Amino acid sequence: MLDGMDRRPVGMFDSGVGGLSVLREFRRLAPNERTVYFADTAWFPYGPRDPGEVRKRAFAISHRLVDAGVKLIVVACNTASAAAIADLRQLFDLPFVGMVPAVKPAAHASRRGRVAILATPGTFDGDLYSRVVDEFGKGTAIDRVVGHDLAELVEKGEVDTPIVREAVRSALGPTIANGSDVVVLGCTHYEFLAEAIKGEFPGVAVLGTGEPVAKRASDILSELDLVAPSDAEGSLDLIISGNRQAFLEILPKLGFLPREQAAEAQS
Repeated sequence: MLDGMDRRPVGMFDSGVGGLSVLREFRRLAPNERTVYFADTAWFPYGPRDPGEVRKRAFAISHRLVDAGVKLIVVACNTASAAAIADLRQLFDLPFVGMVPAVKPAAHASRRGRVAILATPGTFDGDLYSRVVDEFGKGTAIDRVVGHDLAELVEKGEVDTPIVREAVRSALGPTIANGSDVVVLGCTHYEFLAEAIKGEFPGVAVLGTGEPVAKRASDILSELDLVAPSDAEGSLDLIISGNRQAFLEILPKLGFLPREQAAEAQS
């Protein structure tokens, strides 16, 4: 395939650091692409918020990213995808990629026919989750596990500490004792907890969606001839609606070491 010539950036957003798990994979797959990442930390967390409120934030952020000239937007948040992805695709004239819980691969991977989905209330309450479970979860017992305070721990840079281990044991212990042998990470923040979960529950498969979503975004760029030229230098601009310095200080704790300059948002 010939190199593309579209030097416009890709937009991506989440309520905080969670979407960086998707961004990390996207930058690995598409190193020549420029990216604008919007961290809506002033409104974190999205999970407990009313879907209408999350939808309004998704619209506002998408407008901000469109104003920045992006060519595609990744909604790197399960809660925002559940609340707004269908409406965003109708409202804006550019492609959107959203998060979908990995129910299908989890159902195939489970030896016991029981899967635990770890997610926020906003994800579980959305029509998107119900459709995915109805389509791909037939014949599989699915335990819904709300990750109380887990996103908040990740937002503080806690990913594999004693307090995280205890929180993971408390959240997932009952469902795993009940036979779940696959854990689906239904929040991008939880992707940073994968190693802690594996450490606490050896033999349990942990499935995230960061890499598949990043690959989908990369594939869409190719399909629509939106790929950056091969001589382009990939870069990252961070737009942060809350405390910029606090956000930047968390990044090294997550193993994310951007070289890029961050921009403040007025949203």
